[in-house]
Amino acid sequence: MGDSQTWAAAPAAAERARSVLAAAWSCAVTAEGGREEFIGAHEVTGDGRVLLRLPEDSALWAAAICAPRGEPSAVLEFADVAPVPVRRRIRARLWLAGWFTAEDDHLVFRPTRVVLRRPSGAAVVGLDDFAAAAPDPLAGAEAHLLTHLADAHPDAVERLTRLVDPGSLHGAVRVRPLAVDRHGLTLRIERARTHGDVRLPFHTPADDVGQLTERMHHLLAQASAAGCPRALQRQRADRDR
Repeated sequence: MGDSQTWAAAPAAAERARSVLAAAWSCAVTAEGGREEFIGAHEVTGDGRVLLRLPEDSALWAAAICAPRGEPSAVLEFADVAPVPVRRRIRARLWLAGWFTAEDDHLVFRPTRVVLRRPSGAAVVGLDDFAAAAPDPLAGAEAHLLTHLADAHPDAVERLTRLVDPGSLHGAVRVRPLAVDRHGLTLRIERARTHGDVRLPFHTPADDVGQLTERMHHLLAQASAAGCPRALQRQRADRDR
């Protein structure tokens, strides 16, 4: 499995925030002019600034121009939605408070406060950490990777449950791939009325899709060597009756 520190690795808050920002297709902006939602209108620079190209009639232009420079003039919200259908698909939300400046045909948003909210709670991300962090190298491919795993390889997903503590599978009615990053794969275990998430860390991080394939094969090899959890055995027996 590798050493315990590597095995327990997970994205830091700044990296997770930049990954949410990099993968998001839509953005909600709240400013003095009200709240507007935009699809495919933003880009992200290497240091985390957000560039917005808006319709000419957007009230956000006036709000950005009239706001006092250096004062928070808007809040941008990004939702991280699981690509595979699961219960409660919002995996995280990212809020950026800051101010806009108008440049040519677009607005430049400079954050003064960054907040990432995950199921485990909300965290304020330091601005220097946010600017210096890079998104997860798999963030752009994650949606395709997870939907392919769920749709084309459900048997592999079921085999991976052999690496999950049997107690976590008690009452499970469905297991789906929820997230993947360079550090590991997360499974969503759904029960009749509740759900829980289990993380399967990789033995070493994956920096591209090729390395991810090797890490997944490593997990599946471990799963093949493990016994089938009793909880799933009982469920299969019940279905076969």
